[in-house]
Amino acid sequence: MGSGIAEVCARARCAVEVYEVSDIAARDGFDRIAASLARARDRGKLSEDEHDAALARITVTTDISRLAGSQLVVEAASEQESVKVDLFTTLDRVVQDPDAILATNTSSIPITRIAIATSRPQQVIGLHFFNPVPVLPLVELVPSLLTDDGVARRASDFAEKTLGKTVVRARDRAGFIVNSLLVPYLLSAIRMHGSGQASAEDIDEAMRLGCAHPMGPLRLADLIGLDTIQAISAAMYAEFKEVHFSPPPELLRMVEVGLLGRKTGLGFYSYQAG
Repeated sequence: MGSGIAEVCARARCAVEVYEVSDIAARDGFDRIAASLARARDRGKLSEDEHDAALARITVTTDISRLAGSQLVVEAASEQESVKVDLFTTLDRVVQDPDAILATNTSSIPITRIAIATSRPQQVIGLHFFNPVPVLPLVELVPSLLTDDGVARRASDFAEKTLGKTVVRARDRAGFIVNSLLVPYLLSAIRMHGSGQASAEDIDEAMRLGCAHPMGPLRLADLIGLDTIQAISAAMYAEFKEVHFSPPPELLRMVEVGLLGRKTGLGFYSYQAG
C-alpha cells in the first residue's frame, strides 16, 4: 500500500519522501515502486520522460526526521493500532508545519483513536486507499469528530484534484464503508470453506460466474492478506460485537502458522514458483 501511495503521488508531480523502518525495507520498497513504474511505461501508460521524472521525485529514507517539512504525511504501517499510535506520536513531534495534514491509511481502526495520540487531533484524518493504488480509483475520506473542516476539504481536494481519485466520505466507525460490507462477505466464504461445504475453487468460481465478481472471495482474501483481514475483523468485532464480524477459526489458524496469502506464497491457494 505504501509503495502504491508513493507512486501515485510521484506520478501526480509531488515530491515524495518515503520513510521505512530498515535499510532492507527501504530498498525493497523502492524496488517495488520502480518495478511498478516500469510496468506502466512498458504498457504505454507513461512515457519514458514521465517514468524517469516520477522515479526522480521519490526519495526513500530510514531517518524519520526527514519528514519534518512535509505538508501531508500518509501513514501506511501494518494494521495494528499500537503501531499506528506510536508512529503518530512520533510524527507529532517530527513534523514542523502546524498546518500539515497527518493522514492514516488504516482500513478499520477508528481515526479518533489515532488522532488523540497527537497534540493536534484536528489535523488528523483517514485517507483510505485501495490496493493496487495505481489502478483502483477510490479513496475513503474519514474525518474524526475532532478533524477540522478545512483539513477535510484540503485532504479531499488532494485526493480528487491532485491524484485524480474518486472520494467517498465515511463516518469514523471501524471498517468505514467498504470493509463494513466486504469483510463479512469474505469471512462468510472462509467459514463455508472451513466447514467443508465447498472447496476454495468452487466457492470462488460460484461467486465469479454466478455474481459477475471479477475475483472470488478466497482469492481476494489471499490478495488482501489473511493477517490484514484478521486485523480488520478483530477491530470491527471489538467495536460492534456482532458475530458476523468475528474472525473464523480457520482464519485464525492460518494466520498463526504464517499462511497469509500472496505475500507469503501460500494461503487458500499456492503462489509459489514451480
